[in-house]
Amino acid sequence: MIVKYLFFILFSLSITAQTKGVVVDESGKPIPYVNIWVENENIGTTSEVNGEFSIAASANKNLIFSILGFEKRIIKASDVSNVIMKAVSFQLDEVVVARHFETKKIEIGQINNSVLEAFDNGPRIDVKFFPYEAAYKKTKFIKKVSILTDSRIDNATVKIHFYKADANGFPGEELLMRDYIVNIQKGVVRNGFDLTDLNLKMPKTGLFIGFEKLLISKNKLEKTIVNSNTQKTSIQVIFYPLVLYNYVERDYLFTFSGGKWSRQTNDKNQSESVKIKVYEPAINLVLTN
Repeated sequence: MIVKYLFFILFSLSITAQTKGVVVDESGKPIPYVNIWVENENIGTTSEVNGEFSIAASANKNLIFSILGFEKRIIKASDVSNVIMKAVSFQLDEVVVARHFETKKIEIGQINNSVLEAFDNGPRIDVKFFPYEAAYKKTKFIKKVSILTDSRIDNATVKIHFYKADANGFPGEELLMRDYIVNIQKGVVRNGFDLTDLNLKMPKTGLFIGFEKLLISKNKLEKTIVNSNTQKTSIQVIFYPLVLYNYVERDYLFTFSGGKWSRQTNDKNQSESVKIKVYEPAINLVLTN
């Protein structure tokens, strides 16, 4: 397996003050791992375990706060010293726990290409799409999700998202009502997570699996860099883990940034049948009956 390292360096040409605050629920309890974005910009962060956050945003910008289980909020940066989020009220249907036989298993999402690239992908969510096939009727349960990562720290904490495809083919409703938070092993590792207890089924509209890096102090590693020409030092900050990606041909690529989904397609001057080359996160699924 060949792993190349490329880093997307995200920066702003203007100096912007750090906006700080804390995110809590209606009882005043801190909410960790809230996704926080500057609206329509590729600037984001994550609230810490104690609910506190800091983000580069001027006072007149809108900040978007979102996390599963709570209503999304859009608030002026000047008003976010104490953000109160309201829990979503779910109308629970009758729970039917289907029996898992697990006499059949298939793995989907494997890539023949063994050349992988590792990216510091910053504050965004990249997804991989798994289209539904009629053969999955016999293995409709999602048994396991695996994701290939490179981490220089132990137990980096991340979120994995499971989205149904909506009527327009975009990532839509999430299959879970609460965030699925996992820890990633140190090194170049394929991390596997057993989903049996979640009782998830492969949606007939297809499934998007997304990886959200948490920009929290626990995941941060700082390194001093010396410029060989000027001998000046600077601090390089990387949030781990790095996700490994395959370079593949696809019809499109979805990315969540600035509080919304965007879709990359081929050039409008080309035929719609022409695929594009994209970097896709190295994620596999195991289905069972």
